[in-house]
Amino acid sequence: MASHASRRILWFGIGSVMTAAAIVVTSRFVTWGPANRGAADGPTAAAGAATHPVGARYHCPMHPTMMADRPGDCPICGMRMVHLEEPESGGSRASQAVAGGTGAHASVEGRAGVWIPLRKQQLIGVRTEEVGTIPFIRRIRTVGRVTADETRLHHVHTKIEGWIETLHANATGVKVRKGQPLLAIYSPEMVASQEEYLLALRARLADRGELLPQVARSGDDLVESARRRLVHYGLSAAQIEEIERTGVPSRTVTLYAPISGYVTQRNVTQGEKVGPDTTLLDIADLSRVWMMASVYEYELPFVHAGQAATVTLSYLPGKTLHGRATLVHPVLEGATRTVQVRLEFDNPELALKPEMYADVEIESDLGERLAVPEGAVLSSGQRDIVFVDQGDGYFEPREVRLGVRLPEAVEVVDGLSRGERIVAAGTFFVDSESKLKSAQSAAVTPAPAKEHQH
Repeated sequence: MASHASRRILWFGIGSVMTAAAIVVTSRFVTWGPANRGAADGPTAAAGAATHPVGARYHCPMHPTMMADRPGDCPICGMRMVHLEEPESGGSRASQAVAGGTGAHASVEGRAGVWIPLRKQQLIGVRTEEVGTIPFIRRIRTVGRVTADETRLHHVHTKIEGWIETLHANATGVKVRKGQPLLAIYSPEMVASQEEYLLALRARLADRGELLPQVARSGDDLVESARRRLVHYGLSAAQIEEIERTGVPSRTVTLYAPISGYVTQRNVTQGEKVGPDTTLLDIADLSRVWMMASVYEYELPFVHAGQAATVTLSYLPGKTLHGRATLVHPVLEGATRTVQVRLEFDNPELALKPEMYADVEIESDLGERLAVPEGAVLSSGQRDIVFVDQGDGYFEPREVRLGVRLPEAVEVVDGLSRGERIVAAGTFFVDSESKLKSAQSAAVTPAPAKEHQH
């Protein structure tokens, strides 16, 4: 029994010592908490008090709501408390803003106006810039592929069956002139049609002595019918007149070049049998060509028909060709998310050849617009924020509405006025200070009292 009582006394003594230790530890940190509470006493506090006057505010960089009026260590993480700099008292713009806020613009949730002394601005690289208008010129650079002008292409066909007797344009790439002979076809069907036409002419000549007008009209109808057949087979008026003049049917029918250009496709050889379904030759006039440029969908607002475009070629350094956009295709290519823009270029020297690639630049002048540097805007996906310099080192967060973006600037549609100064560099650091100030303000603001239900 004595041994049991001794153990009880021992455990009671240990518990008393632990309780006393807990009270001591608690008493050291009882002043920590929200703003305007005290800090720990001790060597650290004494050293800090010698540096900063009593009444200065300190906060933990990791826990913004942990604040004190004396230096020390954060009771949560043990990090050294940092002196919170405040603007000097007086009638300055910064003091007024800190004391009463800036009622001119709506507040930005999660951000607060912040005062940053000049020395600190220099350390974090803060640079301000005046808001103004700049010329909005958007240059779209892309790659284009040269193609033949589809309105200057011609497929050479025959309307009769036969055999190629002579092939004048006998190689791909040869240049032909309009009206130049391309090939001659022997067709028994065409020879027979010519003979029928000659017979109709002779019959009409023999019937001119007839007194009956019906007989004369019948001869005229027969000649006209035979002539129309030759026209439908593709004979020109000059070829038909030659048959009438000689009175002898031509053994072959010659096809002539319908346009001047280059033979881009030769599908037949001499002696080959051909018919109406055979594409004999393809001719392209390359004195004017198209270039198909791929433009991303976000660049479409800057492209329209009639815009000027320039082209440079890798094999012609220093030379620039000038053309114009004539069509923006109405269909988007799903795989590449691009739209084809058709550009037209004069090509008298054949510098642009089909299937050639070139560097394209399309310039769009949108006029003068209010703008800020791209780095001045903080975008969260739901809103865009800039920091306005109110003077005396005070920066106010402001939500803005943006418009057209350039690589180096962005248009401001609403939220800023010309002549205001905004933070153009070091925005991220100013934003961090603003978030910290907002969190500290939220920590010292008492929560609204809840109504008791009776």
